[in-house]
Amino acid sequence: MTKQKILIADDEPLARQRLRRLAESLPEYVVCGEAGDGDTTLTQVAGLQPDILLLDIRMPGLDGMETAARLSRLSNPPAIIFCTAYDNYAIQAFEVQAVAYLLKPVRKDALTEALARAGRINRVQLRTLSDSMAGSAAERETVEDGQLSVRTHRGTELIDIAGIRYCQADQKYVTIHHTRGETVSDYTLKELESAYPNQLLRIHRNTLVGVQYIQALRRTSDGQNLLALRDGLGELQVSRRHTSNVRQWLQRQQPG
Repeated sequence: MTKQKILIADDEPLARQRLRRLAESLPEYVVCGEAGDGDTTLTQVAGLQPDILLLDIRMPGLDGMETAARLSRLSNPPAIIFCTAYDNYAIQAFEVQAVAYLLKPVRKDALTEALARAGRINRVQLRTLSDSMAGSAAERETVEDGQLSVRTHRGTELIDIAGIRYCQADQKYVTIHHTRGETVSDYTLKELESAYPNQLLRIHRNTLVGVQYIQALRRTSDGQNLLALRDGLGELQVSRRHTSNVRQWLQRQQPG
């Protein structure tokens, strides 16, 4: 099995040592290099071609955000995981398409999960999206029937529509939960709902669900409506406004 290469960028040697120790304790990864500032990070990325970058935010010269912004313009940038002592840059981190945002001291379980998420993104079918192809979200179409084209930090990810379990909006981004993991998208729920009215059902102002994963609707003792998903995938809250639509959909699925 080919190991994924990790570059560590942090101006504190002890922090780099700790991240190296954590990363190298995981058999699927190898640390290919280190950098202590933003400029060196850019040079190391160009020379070493890492799959994943563990990036601090406050560094001499170019800080982590500036470094990530420059990397995001590359045709094939590494997946970025921020590792920082500051919790007030999380929204900016996702604007530069970071995979994860970890607070120091970084825990092994949190790093393991973030690296796995980066790995899922790296292994999906990707195509580089050129500037000439980039447009508004409304203008982006599926690249072929049954697949949704989502622009990610490494190009374009193709998601099978039938594999979408649910989509949830959080501030300006929508996370698509599907059979291969999770993908952060800049599509709006309205765009997705309009494009796939037969495959995605609105159950909340913040949530669409893939109809093939709907199992049942139940009401809790405190009056909440929950939608149970198939295959033991849990339950999602249904708003009062959308409960009748969900009931109608379920009734239409009954034989006869």
